Amino acid sequence: MEYLVFMAAMLVFVAVIFGMEAVRSRKEEQRFIARLREDFCSLNEKEYALERFARMDSYFRRHETGGQLDDITWNDLGMDEIFKRMNYTLSASGEEYLYYTLRTLRQSGEEPAHLEETICFFMEHPDQRVKVQLAARKLGYTGKYSLYDYLDNLDLLGERSSRKHILCDVLFLPLIGLLWVNFSTAILGIAVLVIYNIVSYFKEKGEIDPYITSFSYIMRLMQSCGDLEKVHAPVCSREWERIRKARSGLQGMKRNSGWVMSPYRGNASGDILAIFMDYVRMVFHVDLIKFNGMLRVLRGHQEDVDTLIQVMGYVETSIAIGIFRISLEASGAEGEKRNPVPGEAVSRQSGAKRNPEPVEGASRQDGAEGNGEPVEAASRQGRPDRTEAGREWCVPEFTGEEEIVLEAGYHPLLNNPVKNGIAAGRGVLLTGSNASGKSTFLKMVALNAILAQTVHTCAAARYRAPFFQVYSSMALRDDMGSGESYYIVEIKALKRILDAAAQRKGRILCFVDEVLRGTNTVERIAASTQILKSLGSSGILCFAATHDIELTELLQKEFDNYHFEEEVREGDIFFNYRLKEGKATTRNAIRLLELMGYDQAVIQRASAQAEHFVASGVWRE
Repeated sequence: MEYLVFMAAMLVFVAVIFGMEAVRSRKEEQRFIARLREDFCSLNEKEYALERFARMDSYFRRHETGGQLDDITWNDLGMDEIFKRMNYTLSASGEEYLYYTLRTLRQSGEEPAHLEETICFFMEHPDQRVKVQLAARKLGYTGKYSLYDYLDNLDLLGERSSRKHILCDVLFLPLIGLLWVNFSTAILGIAVLVIYNIVSYFKEKGEIDPYITSFSYIMRLMQSCGDLEKVHAPVCSREWERIRKARSGLQGMKRNSGWVMSPYRGNASGDILAIFMDYVRMVFHVDLIKFNGMLRVLRGHQEDVDTLIQVMGYVETSIAIGIFRISLEASGAEGEKRNPVPGEAVSRQSGAKRNPEPVEGASRQDGAEGNGEPVEAASRQGRPDRTEAGREWCVPEFTGEEEIVLEAGYHPLLNNPVKNGIAAGRGVLLTGSNASGKSTFLKMVALNAILAQTVHTCAAARYRAPFFQVYSSMALRDDMGSGESYYIVEIKALKRILDAAAQRKGRILCFVDEVLRGTNTVERIAASTQILKSLGSSGILCFAATHDIELTELLQKEFDNYHFEEEVREGDIFFNYRLKEGKATTRNAIRLLELMGYDQAVIQRASAQAEHFVASGVWRE
């Protein structure tokens, strides 16, 4: 009787533990759902260890096509930071696909149109969005390695057969029958077979253990994609059909997969059930047999796994883009609260002073750009966007014209940025003083062109342009590994743009900051002139920034001149970061020396020498 009471008490205890865990899990899920509904703009607050970024491009590297952003352009524009700004995904598949999306410039209108429909659907239907995000959360991450790393190494396992394991299991049957004939011989045979199986088990278990993580992720991927199918989203009917076909091909992996994926496998907690299940595996090799079966299915259906990753990633990316749009609205509204006076321009020097004269749309951020007058924005493709009210983002318009039109554009990584606009049908040459905003303007235009063709969202009131291939040569540095100087790295970067143009596979939009800065003045101006003339040819739209004012005259037939300027007042320099037509007429390099406390004799001699050269074209000592 006491034994029965003890057993009943144990069952009640176990039931209470499981019940408490179920309640805790449910409450945690409810809290997460509340966050998805009310605080989803904080989902991009993540830690990025080096190994995480090491696997981030795995999907992209296996799906490279022509016209994608190359590494130079990606690094020049700081696209890793843009990716982190937009990464509202909740799984490895989602963030790897988002990375791929940001590097893949669409060259036709069909894909962006479907993406726009998907984005709008999930933003207009929060219940469906939350269900998708919960499915993605259950899928989770693979750790420091991508699933593709494991798939690439499947061949290292070689051909695996389960015949030996099955034969050893079958041998138990005659030995058990022998128990009634010769008990001692049967026991000896069973003991020998058990020892052999246990010893051989640990040898093979060590070979397959690294792949259990990937198999487990694939199982979760199948389950999560199954959850997606249940979401009523007519806009994704094509994607759901692809899921059904892919999951059907992988069903052979799912049957009895618990022997390989079981949480009891290798459990070192001392749990009696865990120990018992481990001995069953060691003696009968059940998990090894099932693993080999799963491996055969996977080798024949890797494309189905890729399809599931793509669909999950695509849907997650569309939701991330929608949240990115909302976050732009939120940051714009916050900027209005922080800066009720429209854009006070301030100095970038330490101890900067406020500009007493309001300047429309100016920024307090380093390198922010200026803005012209407000421009009326319209909805794109029949859908309203945020630009009509707050001008924080827009859906791009793609045309067959050669001109790019950007209205009230800004860089989304800047807080309370200055907005600028430009309409360019041929090359643009930017001049201006140090720190006036030339480089940031180039990055802003380049980034909006990329966002238009990747995530169908621009940080601007309006964007209208043809489809481009985008290249840059901006933030280069010496290549210490190869021993190449800055100049060699720079001319290689420029030549790749000319080579791409020579292939004539589409229009090219390129951005060059301080062309050939790595060489002497005479050869720099001569070579820069000819290179920029080549970059200003038909089929190429080039935006370039330079300190060499001579280029404005030498390239006036190929480039339109724009500039940024500053104002020196009260012993400080003030920037309004507003783009203006024409070439720069001010300089501040020597003035900055004075503000930094250089000797006045140095300042005076430098000023006189510069003025003499401007007047005569000849340098004097």
